[in-house]
Amino acid sequence: MVKLLQKLAAVELLVLDIDGVLTDGRLMYGASGEIGKSFNVKDGYGIRRLLNLGIHVATISARHCEGAAIRLAELGVEHIFLGCKDKVAQLGKLQKALGIGKDGTAVMGDDIPDLKMMELGQLALTPNDGVRELRERADWITDKAGGHGAVREVCDAIANARETAA
Repeated sequence: MVKLLQKLAAVELLVLDIDGVLTDGRLMYGASGEIGKSFNVKDGYGIRRLLNLGIHVATISARHCEGAAIRLAELGVEHIFLGCKDKVAQLGKLQKALGIGKDGTAVMGDDIPDLKMMELGQLALTPNDGVRELRERADWITDKAGGHGAVREVCDAIANARETAA
């Protein structure tokens, strides 16, 4: 537990997948294509809390969704990568650009395409409904499911660990 708190307090960059992490993973389609995703307002508050503490928040998603871009920009997230074909390369570029290494990075994913990206962080996180392979390798599995407050849970833990360490 002490080691987890130390890792949480050291986070300078939180990287999130979108589908299954910031959303519940469901995709809604109408006759003209994708029409929506549902985001949890509590997750949004947690993200804003981290940004206000000076912690970078990034999203790296294989899917492109204009609604996600709008929601993330509304929250003040500056590092939004949608339609990303190589999540590992994108995270590596971001870490280099920000001057933040593995020790300052936490990554939250929910499915197999996130696994290699999660290895670039010192803290691997997954919602409680993440796939088995991620749950087996995660440093922490949230109590909440993706899209239902899992991100808020992580943000609160990072913020509280930072405040306790200060």
